[in-house]
Amino acid sequence: MVFYPVDRPVRVYADGIFDLFHSGHARALMQAKTLFPNSYLLVGVCSDDLTHKFKGFTVMNEAERYEALRHCRYVDEVIRDAPWTLTPEFLEKHKIDFVAHDDIPYSSAGSDDVYKHIKEAGMFVPTQRTEGISTSDIITRIVRDYDVYARRNLQRGYTAKELNVSFINEKKYRFQNQVDKMKEKVKNVEERSKEFVNRVEEKSHDLIQKWEEKSREFIGNFLELFGPDGAWKQMFQERSSRMLQALSPKQSPVKKEGFLSETPKTFFVLSLRCVLGQSHKKNIHT
Repeated sequence: MVFYPVDRPVRVYADGIFDLFHSGHARALMQAKTLFPNSYLLVGVCSDDLTHKFKGFTVMNEAERYEALRHCRYVDEVIRDAPWTLTPEFLEKHKIDFVAHDDIPYSSAGSDDVYKHIKEAGMFVPTQRTEGISTSDIITRIVRDYDVYARRNLQRGYTAKELNVSFINEKKYRFQNQVDKMKEKVKNVEERSKEFVNRVEEKSHDLIQKWEEKSREFIGNFLELFGPDGAWKQMFQERSSRMLQALSPKQSPVKKEGFLSETPKTFFVLSLRCVLGQSHKKNIHT
């Protein structure tokens, strides 16, 4: 059971290197801050000299690491140049009630666990590590994809000297960047070509649809005009009927008695008989 003061904020201390400050660091500090209902979180950050001596080279210098911690919302106070191993004098100076860290033994500076004496004093409160994220993981990704980042930074204006890149590698990276640019251009041309083809297909579909509609309209109008029962046939029949009427006028009214009462046809037949009869008589007399 952990006993803590209730008349004031519990002073919790968490320390570390905090190089390339990431979400794993933030989650650990969040856990330390929320261990007690009312707490004051002090975060100790080791200096460059101490870190390089016991752990190794860092990406960020101590000033950058201090500043990164200062902007974390869970941190109430940043203690610069924190000690590698906590001493009773340091704990007393900062009035530290508990020390928060993950429970994995931290072997360093000739000790199997630098937090062993804190644990034995009952001042240690464990936090949980965030799996899949750590400073070492981030550095491993950078080293694994070194060529990609070197090419990117060359393209962004960094010099080969700043990137510690040899003359041959610089030329190789710049050539690869040019190849990538050409690939990107080809990709853009292909995408634009696909868009153009799609637009042409859409336009063609619309044109074919409109052509079919106009064709059906034209055929319908043609059949309506020239079909078996079309307007053209009716008009032709009407004109033919008028022409026949003009060529064969109606009979004029005549008297019913005598020679004048015969129809023109009868009159023509009778006239023809008379002519033939006279011709026959002449032949007999001769």
